[in-house]
Amino acid sequence: MSIEKEAGVPILETTRTILRPHRLGDFDTYAAMWAEPAVTRFIGGKPRTREESWMRFLRHAGLWSLIGYGFWAIEDKATGRFIGEVGFHDLKRDIEPSLEGIPEAGWALASEAHGRGLASEVVGRIVAWSDQAFGQARTVCIIDPENGASLKVAEKNGYREILRTTYHDNPTILLERQAGGVTA
Repeated sequence: MSIEKEAGVPILETTRTILRPHRLGDFDTYAAMWAEPAVTRFIGGKPRTREESWMRFLRHAGLWSLIGYGFWAIEDKATGRFIGEVGFHDLKRDIEPSLEGIPEAGWALASEAHGRGLASEVVGRIVAWSDQAFGQARTVCIIDPENGASLKVAEKNGYREILRTTYHDNPTILLERQAGGVTA
């Protein structure tokens, strides 16, 4: 099965979204999303400045070109609008146990997209992609223990808690998914 690519990034679809590379035209909406307290509450704990968002935005192209995977922009099929991002990264985090070399899943949606089941839909699509792209490799994710919505998304998609640890002095849950696990 051939998957269409743009800028070396596979284009994936779900019922309601298109997962594609980030584009320069997404940046203003991207920066607005990361400035929303509802988005950053469990991801860093504070809204990001435009400059911080720009540095994070630039990282997306670099991940794909350097390690062969990364994050997709989530485009709403009905409106064509950027509504979030989802994917895998290796951020060389200062966390125990080390996650280096293990694809780490992550997702964030603009508050306008919350509560519609979109996170489960897009995470289900990327973990299905990862089963083919990464073979038998496991993937992981870290989630704030207070982030019940993301914990449910992870569980629906086959992620299981393996331990509780800290990251940047904050409690976090490390979850893993074996290739071929459940998807939403």
